[in-house]
Amino acid sequence: MTLSSEMQWYVVHTKPRQEQRALENLQRQGFQAWLPTIEMEKLRRGKLTRVIEPMFSRYLFIQLDTTQSNWSPIRSTLGVSKLVSFGNVPAVVPDAFIQALQQADGSRREYLLKEGDAVQFVSGPLQGLEGILQQRDGELRAMVLIELISQPQQVSIAIHDLRPLAD
Repeated sequence: MTLSSEMQWYVVHTKPRQEQRALENLQRQGFQAWLPTIEMEKLRRGKLTRVIEPMFSRYLFIQLDTTQSNWSPIRSTLGVSKLVSFGNVPAVVPDAFIQALQQADGSRREYLLKEGDAVQFVSGPLQGLEGILQQRDGELRAMVLIELISQPQQVSIAIHDLRPLAD
C-alpha cells in the first residue's frame, strides 16, 4: 500500500521585518516557500526611491506534502513566528489564489503619488488619458481631474490604474 502525496499551500507568519530571512532559511531546509513582493516608491532621506517589499507584511507561503512532510522544523526556523492555524488545523490556501498571486508577482507597482502630480491612466476605460491627481480618496482610490469634451471632470479611480506621467 502506498500513500499518495498531496501538496498544499499554507501561510507562515514571520517575525517583524524578517520575511526574507524566514524564506531563505525555509528554502535551505528543502521547503518550497514563496514570498510575493511588490515594487513601491518611497521617500528615503528626502529622495524618491523604488524598493521591493513583501506584498503581505509578516506573511509568506509554504507548500507542504500533507502526508509526508515533517512540519516540526518550521516553528524553530529563524525568522518564522508560526504556521498560521485555526485551532490546531493549519490554514490551507487555495491553489487558485497562489497562482493568481504568482502571475501578478513582480508586475504590480505602487507609486508615491501626491496631490498635483501629472498622472496617466494605464488600464480601464480611461487608459491612455492624462490628468492631474486632485486628492487621494482613501488608500486604494484617488480623485483625478481630466479634460473630457473640453470640460474639466473629476473622476474617482483605483490608485493601481495610475502611473506618474514622467515614468
